[in-house]
Amino acid sequence: MLVSVVIPCYNSEKSIGKLVDMCMEAFSKWDGYECEMVLVNDCSRDGTYREILKCVERYPGKVTGVDFSKNFGQHAALLAAMHYVRGEIVVGMDDDLQNHPDQILQFLDKMEEGYDVVFGVYRKRQFGWFKNLTSKISQFLMVRLVERPKGIDMSNFWCARRFVTDEMIRYQGNDALVQPLFARTTSNMADISLEHYEREFGTSNYSFKKAFRLFMTFMDYSTVPLRIANFFGILFSLAGFVATIALIIHKFVDPTVQTGWSSLMCLMLIIAGIVFLMLGVIGEYLGKLISASTNKPLFVVRDVRRGENPEEASVDQRPSC
Repeated sequence: MLVSVVIPCYNSEKSIGKLVDMCMEAFSKWDGYECEMVLVNDCSRDGTYREILKCVERYPGKVTGVDFSKNFGQHAALLAAMHYVRGEIVVGMDDDLQNHPDQILQFLDKMEEGYDVVFGVYRKRQFGWFKNLTSKISQFLMVRLVERPKGIDMSNFWCARRFVTDEMIRYQGNDALVQPLFARTTSNMADISLEHYEREFGTSNYSFKKAFRLFMTFMDYSTVPLRIANFFGILFSLAGFVATIALIIHKFVDPTVQTGWSSLMCLMLIIAGIVFLMLGVIGEYLGKLISASTNKPLFVVRDVRRGENPEEASVDQRPSC
């Protein structure tokens, strides 16, 4: 069985070659499985694509290199890689060696039980404090905003059947998150416990800007924020109505009561803040609708290499879905 390993690469010049070698070595020990790899360079600032091309030459026909024209993000890179896979099973993992290829066999064994998607869950995360924080927030949003089977934890280390990834690349939005797309495609999921290794080279590339953009992308997959806006709108309207009635009754009972301008101003500021917050949520949805109407590409491919035969790829549109 052919297994396709897809890896989004960003500033991984020092690690990607070692990761490819480890993956090929691991699969050479397993009977019944063959490996191909699709490596997507997300417009790295170092020599990552140069190292990817070395891997393409070192393993002709087994490694495909894809180069983006600009930085489109990790999840866009994963969806791009899915366009070029040929295997019956697709495995997604990071490029930082915190996931080891020899763990893939645990996924394949679990898939033998009939699951469509299997996620790796880390016993102890070896991230820095900021990545740990954003990861916890991401998991919180995933639980609250994304419909998924109960008890399933999602991560960036996963294994899926080909029909699942083929369905996912039909996604026509402008911002991508693969975990919600998995949840949209199938409910036949499982997770397995894995060790998370320490990072060998460099530091995490996740910045506050990238983390914020990732959180905003969740709005593409849920109407919950709009429902929250409606809830707060109704709640504060009722509170204002009740407060008005209470004030009128109080005025009739005690005509000498004085109007408290300070409390009124505080109430107005709170309500105005809530209104502007909800308008911001609605504005995010409108902005995404505008982006969709202008056909903003999810990613743009500059170059594709597989073995000794370069493949032509359009630089102004996505690969055909």
